[in-house]
Amino acid sequence: MKSSYAMALVIALAAVGWLASPYLTGGTANEVEVPEATPTPVVTKAPMRVQVRESIAEIRINSLILTGQTEPSRHATVSAETAARVIAVEAEEGSVVKEGDIIVRLATDDREAQLAEARALLKHRQIEYSAANKLSSKGYQTQTKLAETSANLESAEAHLRRIEIDMERTVIRAPFDGVIQTRMVEVGDYLKVGSPVALVIDLDPLIAVAQVSEREIAGVVNGVDAKVRLVTGDIIDGRVRYVSSVGSEGTRTFRVELEIDNAENRLAAGLTAEIRLPVAAVEAHNMSPAALTLDDTGVIGVKIVDERNIVRFHPIQLVSDGLDGVWIGGLPREATIITVGQEFVMPGQTVTPVPQGTTPSAAKPSRSAS
Repeated sequence: MKSSYAMALVIALAAVGWLASPYLTGGTANEVEVPEATPTPVVTKAPMRVQVRESIAEIRINSLILTGQTEPSRHATVSAETAARVIAVEAEEGSVVKEGDIIVRLATDDREAQLAEARALLKHRQIEYSAANKLSSKGYQTQTKLAETSANLESAEAHLRRIEIDMERTVIRAPFDGVIQTRMVEVGDYLKVGSPVALVIDLDPLIAVAQVSEREIAGVVNGVDAKVRLVTGDIIDGRVRYVSSVGSEGTRTFRVELEIDNAENRLAAGLTAEIRLPVAAVEAHNMSPAALTLDDTGVIGVKIVDERNIVRFHPIQLVSDGLDGVWIGGLPREATIITVGQEFVMPGQTVTPVPQGTTPSAAKPSRSAS
């Protein structure tokens, strides 16, 4: 019995000690100890590195690039001027002819007889006029009779000349130096007045023809030297010889012709030609086409870095191109051009420019504790 009381007393003292423990240690009953928080590292992303090249604009002649074709400088359809049968063909298709060369011969038929008759009549009229003139000078012939014989003489001369001209027309000749492009007749064909005989074209000089838009025609000047690149690969010099003053009603374009030296007819008509017409002097930068890019609307341009290392986009205009790259306008006179990495940065973004030749890569994020 006494042991039961002793056990209860021990348990009561233990409970009182446990409840009084916060006061003995200086704490409160509601306080709970919380472990101190560990600082979280802060990750900072460095600006992307891009490869750049310093560029200063140079004066270049701005060229208007057109697509056209070559044409003969002139052409003519030679036609019969008298009626007769073809008895000989002297020039084949594709042959080179000089001015006055015979293309075809026509039958003279009875023209030889008509010519002899006209000459005899002329001689008779000359004798009549001479006799009347002598009689008139001595007072034995009236002025009326003299005038009549003079008129007969002039008529005989005109008749003979008509026969001679008709005889000449039986020989059809080339009107100028050129090439027989097409011959429309053969031996035995009967030609009437106006029947086509042959198409003769002049290939020296050759001309390159293009159409210029109404917005660009003001810059094209007659007499200016230009370059013509043919589909054959030939690059030749040309000179503007004609600029149309009236635009086409359908296309609102203007015809421009360039004259090209074509000795020995080496170049053919009908070839596709790229024509470069100088129109103005402009400041332009030389660069690789790989540096060109597009903005969100599809406009072609170049990305540069300004003095604060911020990316800027500039639309550009192509001035010319060549083996050394492209020449473009639209940039500041001095520009830091992004040559590698331009596709991975946006206008307004801060970057770290590095000289051309340095491998561009994004800098690794740096870690710092706060």
